[in-house]
Amino acid sequence: MDKVFKALADETRRRLLDRLHEHNGQTLGELCARIDMRRQSVTQHLAVLEAANLVSTVRRGREKLHYLNPVPLHEIQERWIDKFERPRLRALGALKRRAEETMTDKPTFVYVIYIESTPEKVWDALTDADLTAAYWGHSNVSDWKPGSRWEHVRTDGSGIADVVGSVVEAERPTRLVTTWAAPENEDQEDRHSRVTFDIQPHGDIVRLTVTHEDLNNEGELADVSGGWPAVLSNLKSLIETGSPLPQEPWLVPGR
Repeated sequence: MDKVFKALADETRRRLLDRLHEHNGQTLGELCARIDMRRQSVTQHLAVLEAANLVSTVRRGREKLHYLNPVPLHEIQERWIDKFERPRLRALGALKRRAEETMTDKPTFVYVIYIESTPEKVWDALTDADLTAAYWGHSNVSDWKPGSRWEHVRTDGSGIADVVGSVVEAERPTRLVTTWAAPENEDQEDRHSRVTFDIQPHGDIVRLTVTHEDLNNEGELADVSGGWPAVLSNLKSLIETGSPLPQEPWLVPGR
């Protein structure tokens, strides 16, 4: 948390986050042009933001794209804002407004979070029906074999699945790729989005990267911007402390 506050204390770094919020997935050159600063200086500021987990990067061919990662901001919200002003300040403005996208081949949202755990335990937390029920309010149900169906099932005993899809890749414990769709759109492939979980060791902890792409409309974008930060914070809390955070009714990103 200290790295986050240090990163946010600098005006230039706040401007970089503003530019990424306005247009997510920018190259170094695009960011330099938008804030009128030399590449070396921008590179140094981006390194501080990456170290604070406020910016994540994804390579697309020869380009390195930079994305605003709102997870640390969500954690600040829960610790310093929600407990004092929860009714009026439900979320930070940066987490409530969607990022504009102009290129269809870019991931729509990329989230990164660090968890004190092992890759195996993080994988199980994403795929075990009982564990997902504990922190997500839904059970992720599948045999998790490529080509198999999966369901995001309510835990109220109704058996209703709010999200369905198929398993595209499953390489325990490092990578899981699934498609997501509302049940009524299951047979319409053009209405499916795609979620990739990359689980990598990072020293003695785990770096979990969630990429959600191919979203269909503004409603899904709004769900993702509010849903994933809460889901990841809840997962982190469950793994590290054994207790999930209080669940909210909107913890179904991309529905």
